[in-house]
Amino acid sequence: MKKIKLMQVAAVAGVLFLAGCTNHVTQADKFSGFLGDYSGLKEVKTASGNPVLRWIDPSFKKANYSYIKYEPIKFYPEPQPTQQISKDTLQGVLDYANSRMKPALAERLPLTDHAGPRTLIFKGAITGVNTSAEGLQFYEVIPVALVVAGTETATGHRTRDTEVYFEGELVDASTGKTVIKVVRKGFGKQVSNDTQKVTANDLKSVVDSLANDTKLFSE
Repeated sequence: MKKIKLMQVAAVAGVLFLAGCTNHVTQADKFSGFLGDYSGLKEVKTASGNPVLRWIDPSFKKANYSYIKYEPIKFYPEPQPTQQISKDTLQGVLDYANSRMKPALAERLPLTDHAGPRTLIFKGAITGVNTSAEGLQFYEVIPVALVVAGTETATGHRTRDTEVYFEGELVDASTGKTVIKVVRKGFGKQVSNDTQKVTANDLKSVVDSLANDTKLFSE
């Protein structure tokens, strides 16, 4: 009887652990400070079904704007390469993000080099690139499997998610006020452990998804 109770407790603990495992939106402790103000953000689904945090000024109307001034996406803060994520990988992700996002925004409104009337200024930043232990799968809630999964995580042999964090805003060039802000977390290809090198190609799907949702965005 005692053994059964212990297994039940382990199973409940496993369910709780599973529930809090993988967050698909950026948590407040991951806000970089790039946006300055994070108030008003609400979790919504993008056109492709991805969860993001977003705020739109209630008075915003696309019809009031004729141009977008694109400011290249940058890192904020400047990232530090690791043994798993190299400087070349980080630069590759940044270059790819700019190559995809600029034309995506150009499909929304014509691009301009001047911050004049009827112009929105795009500002964006990659605020984090990292790996984390993959969230437990449902079958791992079984007590024995839970122990095995925990051991794999502790020893670094567990499959790991690759993650890219992005923050962006659109600013009214005439007033200097932000009219849209977005905080987003995306997942690239998984790597088999905490020593497998992450490449820029592993993370391109995150950028592709961001660019696609930018084109499909409907305010």
